[in-house]
Amino acid sequence: MTFQDKVIYQIYPKSFYDSDGDGIGDLRGIIAKISYLKKLNIDMIWFNPFFVSPQNDNGYDIADYYKVDPTFGTMADFEELAAKLKEAHIGIMLDMVLNHTSTDHEWFQKALAGDKKYQAFYYLRDPKPNGDLPTNWESKFGGPAWGKFGNTGKYYLHLYDPTQADLDWHNPEVRQELYKVINFWRAKGVHGFRFDVINVTGKETKLVDAPTDVASKTLYTDTPVVQDYLKEMNTASFGQDPDAITVGEMSSTSIANSVQYTLPANHELTMVFTFHHLKVDYANGEKWTKAPFDFMKLKQILNDWQIGMAKGGGWNALFWNNHDQPRALNRFGDPVHYRAKSAEMLATTMHLLRGTPYIYMGEEIGMSDPDYTSMADYVDIECKNAYKELLAAGKSATEAFEIVKTKSRDNSRTPMQWDNSEYAGFSTHKPWLMPTNQAEVNVKDELVTGEIFAYYQKLIKLRKTQPIISLGDFKPLLENDPQVFAYLRDYKGQTLVVLNNFYGKSTTVQLPDSLANRSGKILISNYPEQTTVGPKIELKPYQSTALLLN
Repeated sequence: MTFQDKVIYQIYPKSFYDSDGDGIGDLRGIIAKISYLKKLNIDMIWFNPFFVSPQNDNGYDIADYYKVDPTFGTMADFEELAAKLKEAHIGIMLDMVLNHTSTDHEWFQKALAGDKKYQAFYYLRDPKPNGDLPTNWESKFGGPAWGKFGNTGKYYLHLYDPTQADLDWHNPEVRQELYKVINFWRAKGVHGFRFDVINVTGKETKLVDAPTDVASKTLYTDTPVVQDYLKEMNTASFGQDPDAITVGEMSSTSIANSVQYTLPANHELTMVFTFHHLKVDYANGEKWTKAPFDFMKLKQILNDWQIGMAKGGGWNALFWNNHDQPRALNRFGDPVHYRAKSAEMLATTMHLLRGTPYIYMGEEIGMSDPDYTSMADYVDIECKNAYKELLAAGKSATEAFEIVKTKSRDNSRTPMQWDNSEYAGFSTHKPWLMPTNQAEVNVKDELVTGEIFAYYQKLIKLRKTQPIISLGDFKPLLENDPQVFAYLRDYKGQTLVVLNNFYGKSTTVQLPDSLANRSGKILISNYPEQTTVGPKIELKPYQSTALLLN
C-alpha cells in the first residue's frame, strides 16, 4: 500500500449523520453511509476524535483515550464500523490528541489529588516571586496560558482551552503512556493516525517569558526535540505497520522542518498538514479580520511548499478544508454565481499537486458556510471569545459579527446536508448546529442532477490511474499571471499542464513554445467544451483544465 495514490476523506463525526435522533452525529450514522463513501472511492477516513470528552473543545479535550464517548456510540459500534469499512477497502485514520488531556482526565485528577507521579505528567510551575503568572505566554484561544492548579498555589500550562492541560513530553512515562494509546487502536485494525498540534510538544524544561513583541508560540513550536519524539513514537508504535499512514498537524512550521518530519529515511511521519496557504485572507496576518484573499501570495506559498518539499524528499498533505477552517468555496471561490465551477476548480488545483489530497465532508457536493444571522447561532468557543475581543477593540457589533461570520470554525462544522428537509436529512431532531442552505445544496440532489460529486470521482480515479499525478515532479508555470494558478507535473517523458482560473471572468493564457509544440490531450476539464491544445488557451470563469502532453 503506497500513500502517494491515496485520497483521504475527513469526517467530523458530530456532524456527519445522526442515527439515533439526538441531534448529534454518531458512529452508527457513519456505518449507515458507507455505501456513499464507497461510491466516492476514497481510500481512508480521518475521523475527528470520538473519545470520552467533556466536549469543551469539540472532543479535542480527551478524558479517556481508550473509550468511545457515549454521545457517539460504543466500542462495539466502532468495531462494527471498522469491520464494515475494511470490507469496503476503506482504512481508518484516528485523531491522536497527545499534546494535552482534558482536566477531567484521570491523570490530571490524580495530579490534583496530590499524586506526585501524575503531577510530573503536566507542566506545573510556581508563580514568579512577585506573584505574576509563571510566564507571559498567551493561550491560542485568548487569555493567559496558565490556570490555577487547585489550591496548591501552583499553575498548570494550557496552550489551548483552560480545560486542556499540556502534557510534559520530557517525562518518558508520559511518552510511554501515549504510545500505549496508539498501540491499543492499532490492535483494533487502525493503520492511520493524525497527530493534533504535534509540533508544540517540544517545549523547554525551563519555561521563560517571551520577549516583548515576540509571540510566545515561537518559544515552543517546531523545536528540534519534536523530531526525537516522533522517531521514538514511530519505533514504539505505528512504524511497525508497513502500511501505516500518518500525518502531523504542524502549526507555524517551516519547509525545512516539514521535510525532516516526512523524509522516509527519518522514520517519523508520512506527511504534514501546514496552514500558510490558508492565511492569505488574514489582514496583516490577523485571523479575525475580513479581507479578500491575496491570490499572488497564495500562488507563491503553494509553489514554495511544492518545490521545497519535493527538493528535500518530503511529502505534503493537500487540503483546502477541515473542521477548523471556513469553507474554501467561500474564501477562494464563488458559492453564489459559480458554485459548481469554482468548487471543481479548487478541487483540481489541490488534487493534481504533488502530495496526498484530503477531502473534507461536504466539499464533494459544494457545501458552503452557513448564513447565520446572530452570535446565538454559533457554538464554537474560539469565535465567541473573538467576538468579545473584537467588541473590546472598538469594532461595532455589525463589524464584529461580519468578521466572525467569515472566520468561525463552525462554518465547516454544520451538519452534512443529505437532503433538502428542515434538518438536512442529518437528523430527525434539531441538530447541535443548524444547516442553512440545504434546499440548494444536498447529497440527494447532487447525485441526481449535480456535477461536483462526479467531478471528484474523476479526480480520484485519475490519481489512481495516472502515475504522473501520484509520482510526478512539480514545476511552477505562469508565476506572474494575476488570475491563473498553473503548474507542470513531469514523469517519464510526459508532462501534465494544469491551468486553474481563480476568478469569475474569462482569460487567455499563452503557453511557452516548449509546451505549445507538443501533442497531447485533455485529461480533465470542468467545462464540457473541450479546450484545444495549443499555444493560446482560453479559460472560462473558474475553469480548470489539465493537458497531458507526450
